[in-house]
Amino acid sequence: MPKNIALFFFLAVIVFSTNVASAQTDTVSMAVDVQKHTGAFTPLWSYFGFDEANFATMKDGKKLLAELGKLSANPVYVRVHNLLTTGDGKAALKWSSTNAYTEDANGRPVYNWKIVDSIFDEFIKNGMKPIAEIGFMPEALSVKPHPYQHHWKPGISYDSIFTGWAYPPADYHKWHELVYQWVKHCVAKYGEKEVSTWYWEVWNEPNIGYWKGSMEEYFMLYDYAADAVKTACPQAKIGGPTSTGPRWNKAADFLKAFLQHCTDGKNHATGKTGSPLDYITFHAKGDPKVVDGHIQMNMAVQLQDVARGFEVVNSFAAFKSLPVVIGEFDPEGCAACSVQFNPQNAYRNGTMYSSYTAASFARLYALASKYNINLMGAVSWSFEFEGQPWFGGFRDLATNGVDKPVLNIFRMFGMMKGDMLAIDNTALLQLQNVLDSSVGGSSADINALATADAHTVNVMVWNYHDNENRRNSAYINLQLKNMPGKKLQLQEYLVDETNSNSYTVWKDMGSPQQVSATQFNELEKAGHLKMVSQSTGTTVNGQLNYPVLLKAQSVRLIKISW
Repeated sequence: MPKNIALFFFLAVIVFSTNVASAQTDTVSMAVDVQKHTGAFTPLWSYFGFDEANFATMKDGKKLLAELGKLSANPVYVRVHNLLTTGDGKAALKWSSTNAYTEDANGRPVYNWKIVDSIFDEFIKNGMKPIAEIGFMPEALSVKPHPYQHHWKPGISYDSIFTGWAYPPADYHKWHELVYQWVKHCVAKYGEKEVSTWYWEVWNEPNIGYWKGSMEEYFMLYDYAADAVKTACPQAKIGGPTSTGPRWNKAADFLKAFLQHCTDGKNHATGKTGSPLDYITFHAKGDPKVVDGHIQMNMAVQLQDVARGFEVVNSFAAFKSLPVVIGEFDPEGCAACSVQFNPQNAYRNGTMYSSYTAASFARLYALASKYNINLMGAVSWSFEFEGQPWFGGFRDLATNGVDKPVLNIFRMFGMMKGDMLAIDNTALLQLQNVLDSSVGGSSADINALATADAHTVNVMVWNYHDNENRRNSAYINLQLKNMPGKKLQLQEYLVDETNSNSYTVWKDMGSPQQVSATQFNELEKAGHLKMVSQSTGTTVNGQLNYPVLLKAQSVRLIKISW
């Protein structure tokens, strides 16, 4: 073992032993073969979304978009609801509006792109690209417009959000013209080349209350919208149905019926057979609970959604190679539901959310490989909630302009590039075991992703378990084989209870809701990804042995360059 690495190990063991003397330690061996590439590292993680589209133009929303845009050289895609909803442009929980479409006294369309442009402008200026969700129904077009704006808040029935915006159009030709004019306007404003790189989709979760029409009426909605998009910009990409998790049989049936319609159904807009489809999208959600007074996550059901959706896609030969986007990929189903009324969501502020994110996104690569699916991305339905209490228990990446631990996992992903590498892991939980039982048994998910390009290897390792009260730490014997360089530079980044963690710092301040300028600066600094060590090393016969110590629910990125 090189002298400087040995010194690091000696010091780390002292700190480790002091901090976790009372905790049990799992020991794992991992070997990464730097010459054994398993495929390109697709940036599945670089997709984000949120209900409240107007947050994109507000103070903290702008700040967070700028940070997301800088995650990596890969473009970040953003999906938001309410881009066609009628209203004054003021956001509320699960509500936004753009007033893009109204009608004059004679029923003639009036288009106003000012607010929706301001939202897209924020994406574009930060190097991001929209997944442009075509919805929801403008008040003047809705077949049942009243009541229109909902006034939902945590603690009341979720179904109360489904008001006039969720209904079919009274006139499908006007709907077609609205979509056509919107896409045409985008081409004129941003250029056909740019718009051709976006992804357009029709509606959100039309198999539940978000759509108050029938399934056939959704197909009609899709046909008219797809034809309008392609007429305005033939190279534009259109997809759907953005349905809920397919492990629910009714959702799987809806996805199947939609794909069948696109294959050989009668197109309501053109009268031809089938409908344009450039990518397929559905959602996947986990299911946390409170068990014996502690949080217990459930990754299995989220991954079962993905697996079942992949099975449905594979049952259509014409669509097997199409890109797939998991339109919402989250630990549970309501970003705006607070811990006050949903105590199972208490995972959101600390390291359970960050470690779960690393572990669950990593499994997507294995699932895509198993089903031979062209998985393009998975949208984390998490952003920020403007003007809400500090660490209020929402599913978000930042609170009041301060980044939460989970955002640093995406920063780690953004540093990884090149090809994925094969990893031999003595403690690997097999994919089928996680699909069947999640990570709730006696073994933690002590696992890794590794990538390499011409001069760098990045290894992300994590120690995750579904049960909040399982606090076993992990000692990992990490071995890197066939390293092309001899003299190495090593950097480590860490997200755990005390590193890259603004939540712990905030609690240590006494959990203030009124934060001073000095406290804000301290919280902001704590929210950034922290480099915890920097050293040099030397390979021996192309090999480097590197010890890794991980507390429970922590994630570490090791960057090795030469």
